[in-house]
Formats: sequence, structure tokens, C-alpha cells
Amino acid sequence: MPGCDFTRRDLLRWSAVAAAAPVTATAFHGVASAATSGDDISPANLELVTLTEDRAIITWYTGYTGTDDGLGRMVPAPADGEVRWGTHPGRLNRVAAGLSSHTPYHYVELTGLEPGRTYYYQATSRGKPVPPTAFTLISGNAVGTSDHGLDGTGPYSFTTPQPPPGRHLFTIALCNDLHMGETQAGLVGGQPQYIGIQQEPGLPPYPEVMLESLVRDVSALGADYLLAAGDISAEAVPVDLSKAHQLLGRFGAYLDDYFVTRGNHDRAHLGDPYATCRAGQWQGNDCFADRFFPAQAERTYFTRTLNGLRVIGIDTYDKPGNGGDAGSLSPDQLAWFRDQLHRDQDRPTIVFGHHPLVVQDSAFPISPSNSLDAAQAATILQDYSRMPGLFLHHAGHTHRNKRTISPLALHVTHQEIAAAKEYPGGFSLLRLHTGGYALNFYKSRSEPARRWSERSRMEILGYWPQFALGASVADRNTVVRHDLSGLRPVRHGHGSQGHGREPHSLV
Repeated sequence: MPGCDFTRRDLLRWSAVAAAAPVTATAFHGVASAATSGDDISPANLELVTLTEDRAIITWYTGYTGTDDGLGRMVPAPADGEVRWGTHPGRLNRVAAGLSSHTPYHYVELTGLEPGRTYYYQATSRGKPVPPTAFTLISGNAVGTSDHGLDGTGPYSFTTPQPPPGRHLFTIALCNDLHMGETQAGLVGGQPQYIGIQQEPGLPPYPEVMLESLVRDVSALGADYLLAAGDISAEAVPVDLSKAHQLLGRFGAYLDDYFVTRGNHDRAHLGDPYATCRAGQWQGNDCFADRFFPAQAERTYFTRTLNGLRVIGIDTYDKPGNGGDAGSLSPDQLAWFRDQLHRDQDRPTIVFGHHPLVVQDSAFPISPSNSLDAAQAATILQDYSRMPGLFLHHAGHTHRNKRTISPLALHVTHQEIAAAKEYPGGFSLLRLHTGGYALNFYKSRSEPARRWSERSRMEILGYWPQFALGASVADRNTVVRHDLSGLRPVRHGHGSQGHGREPHSLV
């Protein structure tokens, strides 16, 4: 859920908005039903997920027409799937097939695209055109960068961006909200009508499914480093933190290849499951610090230099609390963070931490718990305005894709990235070039990951995609010019997984 901390007041405000919205085909029906049309199959949920200068990734779902799986969606139905595409809407003369030839969970990649060109496409299963994911609560477009085709059944349209200027240097995978140990997604305020969605019986826990796929995918896509911005666990239970550490370790070495920060779910806890962990600075026992910061007495924040890029990881729940309030840095951390920012203002820098500094344009009510403490955020944004080298702040917590530019620091992109553990279920790749960067969101693509992602899209009675996917393609895919010529390329062939590590310690 947005911040995983919906209050009863938030729930009442959201319920009023949802009740006033048109009922969509994915609205909750309550009980499973049998097929009403034999083996008739309908496609749904078309989404243009990833758009780079030379490729596009398109996904959708097929189900048995007229059925209900008990969550409000059609029962999954394996079917063929293809995308016909071209540079003119009346001449779709190229065809692309998906990762799987017969599946309910379609994932098709168009390759060989040219930068700056407009393309048209039509996705079909069983010869039927696939309708877009509907946005009824927000203004948005799930399938293209223009409105072409939205008034009918397509074809839909997108224009590829230009690549970042200069040569490619290295790539960083950004992710958050792994929630290892969670067993129900989409619980809201204890209200029974907003049911929690569980993994199908007999299948592995969904946080493990999603993280396993994520690690494989970012490695296959050539990521050199990985940053995980908080909520590594559901409730900081030692076994769950250890499992996250183990699965992330398949990418590479901790503190060399991958790095994590704390989220509100990773806070220190009270109770027997936590009794063997160190005493928390603010409360209870801090198992997160034991697992990921064992050598540091109380500091769970750091700087790191990666091939000339300064990375600052902040702990946005460095405080006492139950996890349902606004994030905050301790006075000591805030002083340390501001000092780091002022030390080398021209150095290319990114910041990552769990709570966003700003939250805008939400389909759900925006409350103080969605972001960092307002006074601290204002102070930090003022600092950002004086830092020409800082270009990206990566956050999680809201479980959505959203790009924001604050008027207080126009050169800094604030990127909220959707949760790794549920729909749309994935990560972003930050590709750094000498003259700028590209930031692209990818859904995790293993068959079990796609299966769970489609199941979990039914959170909030099926309205969840209108919040989590991103209102526009630009909310999950962007290219920005920025001088990164001082960075050094990764030397492949070094490091535990072929990543070009540098032997710098945490500060």
C-alpha cells in the first residue's frame, strides 16, 4: 500500500473517491465463477512498461471470458500473444513474440528501434486486440506517449527518446520494498472489503519469487551495482533479513556490488523474535543493523564512491516509532548528511533512501506518513539547490513509479520506484553516460514473477495499477542531460560477479 501505513482517515477519503469512480472491468465481484463461454479467452491490461532509445517492453494478461478467480479478475488462460508494429498506423509490418509462447502473462520486447522515431503497435491474443489498463481515477496513459488509438482499439503509439549523450560508463539497478517475510499484499486499515492477496497454494513465497527474478534480470541486463532503498523486510525478523541478504548476494558482494538502506518496516522491534539482536538506538532490538551494518555502532547511513560517482545512502527511519508515521533523520544524521552535501558540491552525486522528500499527484490521499518529515525535507531541498553535482534522489515507500521535479532544485530528479514485491513488481536501471543518464523501469520477467505480479494487481479492488504503474510512460522512463564526464567506466572482469568494484570504505 502507499507507504504501507494507510490510516482510517485516509481509508475513508480514498473510499469516497473510489466509490465515485466508474466501475471498471476489474472491480471486485467477490466469488469465483466458472467459464461462461466455454474456452473463450479475452486479453486485458495492456501496458507499455519500458521505453528506451532502441527497445520497448509491452505486457498484458489473458483470461477466460466471463470468469472470476475470486479476486475480481478473469481466471488465467494460456494463449498466444504477438505485437505487430511499424512506423505507420496502417502498416504494422513487423511482428514480435513474447518470452513465453503460450501463457496468460505476456511479455513482449520490441528491439532494433531507432532513437527519436514514432512507432505504432497492436498487441493481440487469439486474434483479439488487447485493451489498455484503464485509468478512471487519474488522467494518464498506460500504453503510449501519445493518445493515438485510445479512442478505439488501437493501434497505440510511442516515440523513442534520444539516448543520453556521450559514451556509456556503467549501470546501477535501483529497487526498494522487497518486504521479505510478507505473506499478504494489499492489506488496508484492517477493513475486510480490502482483502489481502496471498500467494497461490503450493508456490514459493512471493517476496522470494520477486527478488530472485529481480537479481537474475538486473544481472542479465548488465547492471554493475545495485541499490535497495529500504523495506528490505516485512518486519525485520532475522530469518527474513538473512534471506534477503542471501538472495541479494547472488548479484554480488555486499558493500562492494550492492548496498541497502533502512525502511520503516526494518525498524527496531520488541519481542522474542528479536531478542538476540543488538539493542536499538531508539527502541527494541535492531536486527536490521545487525545484519547489514554490524561493524558500525549506531550509524546506518553512509557515503560510497563508485567509479567517481558519489552515492549517499540515508536512513529515513532513524527515530523511534511504529513505522506508520513520517520518516525522519536523527539530528546527528541530518547534520552528517548536510555536511556530506556541502563537502563537494560539484561531484556527480545520487542520494537513495526509503521515504521520498516530496509526494505529488497521488490517486490516494497524501498524508504526512507518505514522506520524510516536512521540515527536514524543506531543509534538504534547500541544500540540494546549492549542489550542481546532485542529479538524482531515489526513494521507495509509496510503491509507485513517479518522477517529480521540485521547483526548489530543478536539476534534481526525484524518482519514486514501484515496489519490487508486488505489481508492477520490478526495478529501474540507471544508465550513466558522459553527458547524461537514462532511467528505465522493468517488470521482473520470470514466469513466476509475472504470475504473481498479475495476481497482486488486484489490490484495492483492482484500482492498484492506477496508482502503482505510473500515470505516464515518463513516470517510469526518462532521459536527462547532465555532465557526468568526470566518472570512470567500469572495468568488467573485476569483482565477485564481474562488477568493477573500487576499494573504498563506507564513510
